[in-house]
Amino acid sequence: MTKFRWLAILAALIIAVPSLAPSPADARAGGGGSRGSKSGQAPAPTQTAPTSKPVERSATPQQQSPSANPASAAAAGAKPGFMQRNPFLTGLMGGMLGAGLIGMLMGGGFGAGLGSMAGMLGFLLQLALIGGIVYFAVRWWKSRNGAPQAAFAGAGAGAGGPMGGTPMSPDQGANSMARTGLMGGMLGGAGAASAATATQPLEIVAADYDAFEALLTNVQAAYSAGDLPKLRTLVTPEMLGYFSQDLAANASRGVENKVTDVKLEQGDLSEAWSEGAVDYASVAMRFSMIDVMRNVADGRIVEGNEQVRTEATEVWTFLRGRGGNWILSAIQHT
Repeated sequence: MTKFRWLAILAALIIAVPSLAPSPADARAGGGGSRGSKSGQAPAPTQTAPTSKPVERSATPQQQSPSANPASAAAAGAKPGFMQRNPFLTGLMGGMLGAGLIGMLMGGGFGAGLGSMAGMLGFLLQLALIGGIVYFAVRWWKSRNGAPQAAFAGAGAGAGGPMGGTPMSPDQGANSMARTGLMGGMLGGAGAASAATATQPLEIVAADYDAFEALLTNVQAAYSAGDLPKLRTLVTPEMLGYFSQDLAANASRGVENKVTDVKLEQGDLSEAWSEGAVDYASVAMRFSMIDVMRNVADGRIVEGNEQVRTEATEVWTFLRGRGGNWILSAIQHT
């Protein structure tokens, strides 16, 4: 018993050690977010970040196309068998067969409780009659409900819309999808991946790169100061939630993460695209900074060195509504 107790303690320590002493990459704030329809993909490699991870936590639902899993696609398209189409008969026959098998196991034989051979034949006849009644009932029910469904489907098309209203014009449809895409992106992209979204290449100019570098500095400064109102103007609501979680975790430990003197050392564009009325740009950035963890009570440094600059390489994804300002939408560690 003592041996097992020590094994349990050892396992608990193995699990706890990573959370007590996280690696520098895992300890960095704000990891996660949304890249719109590309949230499940790793960013394109660049010289600054030859490899990077897909978004590790995101509010965007991850969808898998049927072609990605041929087995599931074949299973989905397979026609159900008789037993699957008639679960009542399956349960009835299973119950009768189970009763017979129980009779055999109890020593009474498969026909135990049914009496003589005549009783057995009577039982089979009753079973056939029940099966026939159920079969014709199912056919009648399907024939009764099939015609109205087809008529309803055709009526919508003939009347000009699904509910007989005025059909939507192409311009109305485009504007509707644009509004949906913008709202989905601003809320972390949850609505952007709900349907297949067409993407278009996006040109990034010098002013955009200046905005990305400014966001790198301003986001780090606001996070270091614990200034959530300021962060709210710089990041998506989803990213604001992740930064808030990190700040709360530090507060529970009685520490604060101070990131100062942020300087972009190298950066290049990974990819840029548009989805409806929302523009996205993923940028690989290598930057240096003074990154320390201080004790809130006395200001003592418990992690890091304020005399030594540290470096980090991350892929930041920015989004903007058409004609609006860029804000931070995702951070991916490399």
